[in-house]
Amino acid sequence: MNETIAAISTASGEGGIAVIRVSGPDAVNISRKVLTRQSFDEPAKMYLTSLIDDEGRIIDRVLAVNFVKPKSYTGEDIVEIHTHGGSFIARICLELLIKNGARIAEPGEFTRRAFINGRIDLAQAEGVLSVIKSRSMEALHAAARTLTGELSRETRKIHDEILALQANFEIQLDFPEGETLNNFDAHDDIKKIVNELEGLYSQCSAGMILRDGVRAVIIGSPNVGKSSLLNALLRRNRAIVTEIPGTTRDIIEESIIINGVTIRLADTAGLRDADDKIEAEGVKLALEAMNESDICLYVLDSSREITQEELNFIGELDDKNVILVLNKSDLPRKVDDEALTISPKIYVSAKNLTGLDELKGEIYKLAAKNSAFNSGLNVSERQLEDLRECLNSMREAELSIDDDVTAGLLNSARLSLMRLLGVDAGDELLDEMFNRFCVGK
Repeated sequence: MNETIAAISTASGEGGIAVIRVSGPDAVNISRKVLTRQSFDEPAKMYLTSLIDDEGRIIDRVLAVNFVKPKSYTGEDIVEIHTHGGSFIARICLELLIKNGARIAEPGEFTRRAFINGRIDLAQAEGVLSVIKSRSMEALHAAARTLTGELSRETRKIHDEILALQANFEIQLDFPEGETLNNFDAHDDIKKIVNELEGLYSQCSAGMILRDGVRAVIIGSPNVGKSSLLNALLRRNRAIVTEIPGTTRDIIEESIIINGVTIRLADTAGLRDADDKIEAEGVKLALEAMNESDICLYVLDSSREITQEELNFIGELDDKNVILVLNKSDLPRKVDDEALTISPKIYVSAKNLTGLDELKGEIYKLAAKNSAFNSGLNVSERQLEDLRECLNSMREAELSIDDDVTAGLLNSARLSLMRLLGVDAGDELLDEMFNRFCVGK
């Protein structure tokens, strides 16, 4: 990391300002060559200066600030140059920095340097990406909790508890056969750690739901108003609505926010035995989407009697999170309520936009069921898998009656938490992770 890197850190296009970030051992010297100001008297203080070209001509009035290592984002010397907004002037500033010795940063390289220099651990680095990609306020709160170190602190605490327990087991194994460490009974300690891990896993699972959104599939027979329901929930015409059965053939996906949680809606083809090959493929996709969903919105036409085929299908939904949506409530009701055993049942009119708030409330209840949204921690698939492996090892240790086996399981659990934090992380993992960042971050 002897090279000094530079990149535009703000999004492309016109705006109030553009920020160009320079980090590395020569950040200050290189910046002096493109600015009229030659010194930064105080760190972390903005100075008004001018950006100049190769011939010393002023091309913009800018603000510049210097962050001195190690008290900077990357742990290195950093200079930020704030030009007027606009892609052209920002690009010119970057080109001047490159001409004078900087190298264009790779995606995520600033954050990678922060990790390598010990400013953040890998869990916090992934929290940075989660903040950037947040699509709802609750997801942002969960990402911020991870970024500020809540996940790391809890993980380190549990790691240290496992390490202490593992040390006791190692001592126990060194005792002569028949002798034991005074008052050594690890069962309660292991159970306590398992409970802590289950709580942390619940928080992380909730965080993933907040980040990725809850998948809610809209299914039902043809012409019950599935596409109309999608349009009503979105408050705009996204799906084509006609009286012709089989209009929707492909899956149409859109998202809405309910109480800060992203709900990913999927409108599907009407469920029936289709003769048309394309429609039949749409029905197949609809069933696949239902099996992969978190919530199933099964739509019925309340203005007609329910069919035996619909009753049979509802009977197969017992193991799903189902909401029965009885559409067309603006028409005379003919559906038999007593025949519908699944709850909740919500009467709506997609045409008149009635009953939608109640439906959204039920969707949120199912989304939040067994999820600690208020304390959710935004994590990646990798982090959740490491936590899952740790929890599985500790559960096995709780059942083990052999000290050698238990000691090995404790070690496996501890190593899983070390991977989560990025201790001894290899280049392959770091490359895969930081390449998901944008250039400039």
